[in-house]
Amino acid sequence: MKCIYSSAQENHYPKNYLVNGIPQANPESPERIGMLLEGVRAAGLTLESPPAYTREHLLRSHPERYLTFLETVAERWQRIPNAADEVTPNIHPDTRSGGYPKSVVAQAGFHMLDASCPITSDTWGSAVWSAWSAIHAAEQVIAGDSSCYALCRPPGHHAGPEVAGGFCYLNNTAIAAEHLRTKFARVAVLDVDLHHGNGTQMCFYDRADVLTVSLHAHPERFYPFFWGYTDEDGEGDGVGFNKNFPLPRGTGDEVYLETLDKAIAEVEAFAPDALVIALGLDGFEGDPIAGLSITTKGFYEIGSMIANRLEMPTVIIQEGGYPCEELGQNLASFVRGFDC
Repeated sequence: MKCIYSSAQENHYPKNYLVNGIPQANPESPERIGMLLEGVRAAGLTLESPPAYTREHLLRSHPERYLTFLETVAERWQRIPNAADEVTPNIHPDTRSGGYPKSVVAQAGFHMLDASCPITSDTWGSAVWSAWSAIHAAEQVIAGDSSCYALCRPPGHHAGPEVAGGFCYLNNTAIAAEHLRTKFARVAVLDVDLHHGNGTQMCFYDRADVLTVSLHAHPERFYPFFWGYTDEDGEGDGVGFNKNFPLPRGTGDEVYLETLDKAIAEVEAFAPDALVIALGLDGFEGDPIAGLSITTKGFYEIGSMIANRLEMPTVIIQEGGYPCEELGQNLASFVRGFDC
């Protein structure tokens, strides 16, 4: 299996994000890449850099207004006298169906769901190359590879069509799924991150050609809080094509795998032509975000169960998983299980 990754993805690094009203060190740091690359080497993957793709590839998932905002906001923000180094919103609309202001402060609030996705002058470049990695991984599968892993950083599954959130700016998982759709009629997304893939759900909520399935810590007391409940099953043409499996905090391997069995059954019933796995390693029992209690061996079982049940062209997109001693080991464990 190939690993697709660009070193340009390391440049983005907002130093802090807001937690309970207090600035804290950002765990979505470039340090993650080195740890994940250790896992890539341990699993024997072949490293490949992506080429630059076109803006049209991004426009399948995000409108031009949002792309322009991400590309220009850091420079515009610095024109504000005494502005902070990083773009962080201080106002949010109660609905995004009203007017679209010209103020960069207001646009930041419009396009940024929360204070955990600060934007720096390097954010756009890293986010674009992260998206290119996702597209190139999908391109390998379109070209005939059975599977391909994209080491995407920054991650993407909390980014909706016009909003950033939760360390995410461009939705790499959705972008990969859209690229697969250029060849495959039906694509399924299986999100095994600690957090609900609310941005991916937003991207496909009214569509029947892409099934979205997410296993995650229950949002009633956990990010992203407002999305990820079982009654969210799609709308319009998409009714029945969104499935959420919220889990109690602290869930370990046994219950997680039992729930994964049910999630996979939903994918099997959909009978897709290709699969995107949104791979979060932050469900690990020692992850600093601390939500679930999956072991390193558990990631092997997760990879093995998916591969054995869903034998189809598959793109694996890296989502969460934060600096801890076992991060690379957990990636290698998943890949070995998937490739066994």
